[in-house]
Amino acid sequence: MIEDNAKETKTVNDDRGISRRDFIAVSTAAAAGVILGVSSAEAASKQEKKPASSTGSGNKRPRTMLVKNATVMVTMDSGRREIKDGGLYIVDGIIKQVGETSSLPKTAEEVLDLKGHILLPGLVNTHHHLYQHLTRVVPAAQDGNVWNWLKVLYPMWARMRPDDVKLAIQVGLAELVLSGCTTVFDHQYVFPNGCTIDDAIHTASDVGVRFHAARGSMSLGASKGGLPPDSCVEEEAAILKDCQRVIETYHDSKPGAMTRVVLAPCSPFSVTDDLMIESAKMARHHDKVYLHTHLAESPDEERFTLSKYNLRPAGLMQKLGWTGNDVWFAHAVHINDAEIALFAKTGCGVAHCPCSNMRLASGIAPVKKYLDAGVKVGIAVDGSSSNDGSHMLGEARQAMLLARLNLSRNPNGPPTDKKEWLSARAVLEMATRGGAAVLGRDDIGSLEPGKYADFFAVDLNKIGFTGGSMIDPVASVLFCAPSNADYTVINGRYIVKEGHITTMDLPNVIAKCNRAALKVVTG
Repeated sequence: MIEDNAKETKTVNDDRGISRRDFIAVSTAAAAGVILGVSSAEAASKQEKKPASSTGSGNKRPRTMLVKNATVMVTMDSGRREIKDGGLYIVDGIIKQVGETSSLPKTAEEVLDLKGHILLPGLVNTHHHLYQHLTRVVPAAQDGNVWNWLKVLYPMWARMRPDDVKLAIQVGLAELVLSGCTTVFDHQYVFPNGCTIDDAIHTASDVGVRFHAARGSMSLGASKGGLPPDSCVEEEAAILKDCQRVIETYHDSKPGAMTRVVLAPCSPFSVTDDLMIESAKMARHHDKVYLHTHLAESPDEERFTLSKYNLRPAGLMQKLGWTGNDVWFAHAVHINDAEIALFAKTGCGVAHCPCSNMRLASGIAPVKKYLDAGVKVGIAVDGSSSNDGSHMLGEARQAMLLARLNLSRNPNGPPTDKKEWLSARAVLEMATRGGAAVLGRDDIGSLEPGKYADFFAVDLNKIGFTGGSMIDPVASVLFCAPSNADYTVINGRYIVKEGHITTMDLPNVIAKCNRAALKVVTG
C-alpha cells in the first residue's frame, strides 16, 4: 500500500494504468474482434478498463522515497543479504540507505509500505527483439527450427512501418515492466520503410524504462550467400554512418544512464566480416559502447561457419576481434569446454534465452558450466516471435527448470551433490546482478547505497504462493507460478503501481497493435 505520511507525504494520484490481468482481457477482446469482424477498438471498449494514469509531470519522481516493511528484501549486494522487515531510503533516484525498517528515516516525500511483499532488485533483460510483437504465433513459424522460422518471418518484417514498430515496442515494454523488469536491451536489426532505432529510444523514454538500444544490422543478403532476403538488408556504408549518428545522438556513458547504445550486427550468416570488424572498431572508439550478436544458437549456424571459414562460431568471433569485456552473445548454446574457457578468459558475456531455445528446439545452453567458469550470464526473454512472451520472472523460472532437465543427461542420472543444481537464488542473481554485469552496468542490479533505485515488489499473499511463501519467500518467486509485479520502480519513479502501468494508455495501444500485427502478417 501507499501510505500518506502527515503533511510531507504526497497524495497518491487516483488515476491508474492497467494491470496484467486487464492487459490479457483487453488483448483477448481485441483478438476476438478481429475474428468476428468487429474493430479492435470496439472490442477493447467493451472491456471494463481502468483509466490511464497521467504521464509526464503527473508521474514525477519524488525527491525522497521511503520503502518500508518488506517481508523480505533481497539485496543481491556483495554479501547477498536477505533482510527481513527491510526497506530503502532513496534521494533523487539513488539509494542512500538499506536495512531493517527500524534503521531507516521515518518519513519521506513518498512512502511505500510493502508489508506482506517481497522486494527485489529490478530484473535486467539482456536480449530482446521488441518489434517481433507484430509477428507472434505465426502459423507457418510455429513448428520448425530457427532458420525455418527466420525464412517465414523475414518477408513479414519487411512490411513493418514506423508506427507499427512503435506500438510493438510499447506492448513489449509494458509486458516487461509488469513482470518486474527495469532494464531492457533491445536488438533491432530490420529497418524497412523508414523505420529507425530512434523510434525505439523515444518510446522507451516515454515509458520510463532503462534502455540499451542496439543499432543492429544485416548486410549479407541471399544473393550474396546470406540467409535473409535482399529486401531486409542494408548497404554497409549506410549502416556504419547511422551507427555513428546514433552513438553521437543518444549514447550516455555516465552512471545512471537511461539510454545506452550497442552496436549489434545480427549474426554470422547475415553480415560480412568487414561489418563485424568495422563495428568493433567504431564501438571501441567510444566509452561504454558495447558489442552484441547472436552466436551458436543452432547446428545450422555451426555448419555455416565451418563450411565458409573452417571455424566454429566462437572461433570466428575470436578471429574477428569479437571477444572481450565489452562483448556478449545471445544464446551461445552450442559451445564446448574450450570455448567456455575462452569466454571466461576474455570476459565475454552470455544472454541465456531458455524459452526461445526450447520453442525452436535449438538446444540447452551450458549455463552451469558458464557460471562455474566465471562467465557473465544474464537472463533474456528473446523476441516475442520465438518466446512468445516477455515475462522476466517466467523466463528466470524456465532457466532454473531447464538447467535441471539438463542434469538428466548425465549417464548416472541427476547428481546428488546440490552444488551441481542451479538454485532459485542463483537464477535470481543471473536475472539481476548478472544481467547488469553483462550489460556493463555497475550502478544497477542490486539494492545497496549508491546504486540507482530500480526495484520491484510482489505481494506474497497470492494464491500462487500459498503454502510456500511463509517457508521460503525468495525461492517461492521462482518455484511457484510466475507472478506479476505489484510495484516496479525505475530510477526512483513508479512505472507500475498497485499492479497497474502508469505511463501509457495500454488498452488503446493493445487495440492498435493488434490491427498493425494483422496487416504485417497478412500483407
